[in-house]
Amino acid sequence: MQPRNMSMSGVVDLAAVKAAQEAKAKAEQTRAETARQGGAGAVSPADLVIDVDEAGFEREILQRSAEVPVVIDFWAEWCQPCKQLSPVLERLAVEYDGRFLLAKIDVDVNQMLMQQFGVQGIPAVFAVVAGQALPLFQGAAGEAQIRQTLDQLVQVAEERFGLTGLTVDPDAEPRGAGGASTAEAQPGPYDALLEAAVRALDAGDFGGAVQAYKNVLADDPANTEAKLGLAQAELLHRVGGMDPQQVRKDAAERPADAQAQIAAADLDLVGGHVEDAFGRLIETVRRTAGDDRDAVRLRLLELFEVVGPDDPRVAAARRALARALF
Repeated sequence: MQPRNMSMSGVVDLAAVKAAQEAKAKAEQTRAETARQGGAGAVSPADLVIDVDEAGFEREILQRSAEVPVVIDFWAEWCQPCKQLSPVLERLAVEYDGRFLLAKIDVDVNQMLMQQFGVQGIPAVFAVVAGQALPLFQGAAGEAQIRQTLDQLVQVAEERFGLTGLTVDPDAEPRGAGGASTAEAQPGPYDALLEAAVRALDAGDFGGAVQAYKNVLADDPANTEAKLGLAQAELLHRVGGMDPQQVRKDAAERPADAQAQIAAADLDLVGGHVEDAFGRLIETVRRTAGDDRDAVRLRLLELFEVVGPDDPRVAAARRALARALF
């Protein structure tokens, strides 16, 4: 799987938004399930540093990045700077007490992973959060710089993705050799339906994804992942049937037409122009009244769900909407 770059500055990327929403919802579900089972799911300090190869990459890095930021240390036995950096990272992994997981990859025996991440030289340190790859630094680095980078990573993982890390218990039994868990996680009651929805989204079957998410919500109306997924799937489904040129023309010619502005705002968001989409609808709220105004307001709230409530642009737009309404 080719890693993708994650923007820590919040640049709009529907794929990243989708991953953030799914990771946040999955983390919430995991915590709730753990609480219901009466266990903390604690790990041993020894489990905070793992060796990973190509066979275990998806399981130990991609999947686990949905619950904890995974820092990757690309190293080799012959690399002297690696021998200086690796012990620092290992010590900090324990010191940070589960706020990140350190995965060590030997480039001599994992050339494919080195190429996928675009590693040009070692030592090289990356992070994966919610399936999104992020370069941290390459070459020698002082401990102060490393700590600053890790602090920023942990903050972004928690604030944007809802990942609060692992619970560490010094008395817990370490996992088996190679990082294999002693107990396989059991799928949740809606995992199959949610996975079907994700597959439909990836295949461009937006109508199928909408129906799959609705199937989950019909039985579990409070399901966070399904609500967030439905908002995105409905947006993509709407835009898929549009003529962009005509939509833009209609919006330019009819600035007070609620439906014309709603359609243009959908295109704005899919195109990555979040502030434009929000601003367009807020201005339309000011220009309209009655049912038209309510329709614009409701669509704006739907787009807030797509972007995510933690995005600062959503908070700013909510304040602007309140001023426009009152």
